[in-house]
Amino acid sequence: MTDSYVYAATRTPFGRFSGALACIRPDDLAALAIGGVLARVPTFDPAGIDDVVWGNANGAGEDNRNVGRMAVLLAGLPTSVPATTVNRLCGSSLDAVMIGSRAIESGDADVVLTGGVESMSRAPWVLPKPERAYPAGDVTAVSSTLGWRLVNERMPKEWTVSLGEANEQLAEGFHISRERQDEFAVRSHRLADAAWEAGFYEALVVSVAVGDGEGAVLVRDEGIRLGSTVDTLAGLEPAFRPDGVITAGNASPLSDGASAVLLGSRAAAGRIGVDPLARVAGRGAFALDPRMFGFAPVEAANRALRRAGITWSDVSAVELNEAFAVQALACVDAWDVDPDTVNAKGGAIALGHPLGASGGRLLGTLAHRLRESGGRWGVAAVCIGVGQALAMVLENVAEANR
Repeated sequence: MTDSYVYAATRTPFGRFSGALACIRPDDLAALAIGGVLARVPTFDPAGIDDVVWGNANGAGEDNRNVGRMAVLLAGLPTSVPATTVNRLCGSSLDAVMIGSRAIESGDADVVLTGGVESMSRAPWVLPKPERAYPAGDVTAVSSTLGWRLVNERMPKEWTVSLGEANEQLAEGFHISRERQDEFAVRSHRLADAAWEAGFYEALVVSVAVGDGEGAVLVRDEGIRLGSTVDTLAGLEPAFRPDGVITAGNASPLSDGASAVLLGSRAAAGRIGVDPLARVAGRGAFALDPRMFGFAPVEAANRALRRAGITWSDVSAVELNEAFAVQALACVDAWDVDPDTVNAKGGAIALGHPLGASGGRLLGTLAHRLRESGGRWGVAAVCIGVGQALAMVLENVAEANR
C-alpha cells in the first residue's frame, strides 16, 4: 500500500440561493472548479489523470447523467479522462476524495481529480411518473432543492421529519440554547470575513464571471454578513417550530458552488509539478438514527483518528460543516478539542453549503490551514442527511518532514 496526498485544492465562491451563481449551470460550475485546480499545477498534463470522482447530491436537473463526466468534457480535458459521480448527499465531495484516495493507496491510480458541485438555485421541481396512463387526479410538483422528497410510505414517520425539525430535537436532547446557537453563527460570519480580508481564501477560490454585464465577476462568498450580531439574530423568527430555536440566522443557507481537490501518490509529484500539501492519514464513516444525523460526525471523526493512529490532543485544526449551529455545537461539545481550532476561517453558516461541494471545501480549507499554521494534524468532518457522517484526517507534509 502507498500513501495518497492532497496536491491542490480550489473552489468557486459560494453563491446565495437565487444569487449571482444562479445563472450558471451546475456542470459549468464544476468545469470552472476543475479548471481552477488544474491552474494550480500548470505544468501537469491533465491527460495523466487516471480518474475523476465527483460529488453531487441532487442530480435531478442539469446535473443529471454523470455530471462529473460532463464537467471533464466542458473543462476541455482530454476525452480519455474518465469520470464518475457519487451521491452521499452533503458528504458527496468528501466521499469522492475518500474514494479517490483509496484508489491511489491500492495502486489502482496514480492521480485522481475529485470534487463536487451543487446548484440549489437550479434544482428543478420533479413529478413522479404515473403508475398507469392518464390518471384522473392532480399531480403535485416536488422541489428537489433540499430534504426528503417522494418519500416511501413504508419509511417510519419519525425518520422522515424535516432537517430543521431533526435539529430542533437535537437542541432539546443536548440542551443547546438559542443564544448559544446565535453566538456560534455570529462567530462564523466574523471569522469568514476576517479570513477573506487577510487574503487566506485568495489561494483557494477561483473567481466566476456572472450575469450579462461586462466585467461582472463574483470573487467572494455571497453569504457572509459581517453586521450579524447576537441581538440582530435574536430578532429572527423560528423557522421550524413556533417556539423553536433554529432560524435562518443560525443555520446554513441554500447555496450554489463547486470545489475540486487533486490527489496523487508520492511518486506522482514529479509529473504534477508541485510538492503535496497534506497526506490522507485516516478516514471514517458512521451512521445512526436518521433524526440524529447532526451528531453522526462525532463517531466518524473518532474512527478517522483511530485509523490515523492519533488522538484529539494531536489535532490543531478542525473543519466541521456547519449545517446547523446546534449540530456543530453538539459535535464540538462531544470531542476533546479546543473550540477555537474549529472553523477558524469561518464555516458554512457564513460561507454557504452547496451540498455536493461542501466536503471538498472543508478539505481544501483544512490543508491550507495546516500549511499556514504549521500544525501537523487536522480533521475534516461533515454530517449527512438520513443519519450519516464522514470524516478525514490530514497530515501536514511540511511538518511531518521536519
